[in-house]
Amino acid sequence: MTDNLWTLLMWAPILGGIGLMVAGGIYVYILRQPSGSGAIQEIATAIHEGAMVFLKSEYQILAVFVLVVFALLGWFINGSTATAFLAGAACSMLAGYFGMEAATRANVRTAQAASQHGEARALMLAFSGGAVMGLSVASLGLIGIGYFFMRFATVDPSVISGFAMGASSIALFARVGGASLRRAQMSEAIWSARLRRGSPKMIHVIPE
Repeated sequence: MTDNLWTLLMWAPILGGIGLMVAGGIYVYILRQPSGSGAIQEIATAIHEGAMVFLKSEYQILAVFVLVVFALLGWFINGSTATAFLAGAACSMLAGYFGMEAATRANVRTAQAASQHGEARALMLAFSGGAVMGLSVASLGLIGIGYFFMRFATVDPSVISGFAMGASSIALFARVGGASLRRAQMSEAIWSARLRRGSPKMIHVIPE
């Protein structure tokens, strides 16, 4: 491995850490935005708590899968690959947590911004909510891949595949919950809009 390539690789975890700090800054910006009246905040809080309970339950089930695969990799391949798999799964789960937290906080603030300031402000908040997830995925990936590449590229490059397998496995399972989260987001938007018009009656336009 050349000196120039090694220098570039050393930047990967550093840039990953910077990305996480930027994601944290965006999350703080989201929390500082107005979140509407008491009734809307109550609905938003209930949806947020429900989403986080769902994520916790999902991760508890996934933890069993991760531990089983970790043991199998350690037994049939090697401990380094198993450790890389565990690290990849942990990074993916952490990114999912950051994304769910930011998205459910940004939803009600996006609706409030749309009603008070128009679609431009709402688009910025909606984009910021998604940016936390995107930056978290990319940053944690840079940190993980950067470390395992520097550690094992000249020893056993196949170990890096363990990290990728762990991260992608959690991502595949997490997609199952995407529809539930989308329904929760749509419900919150509809309830907030109808409450602002003074009509508590719910309408059924939630996509499957």
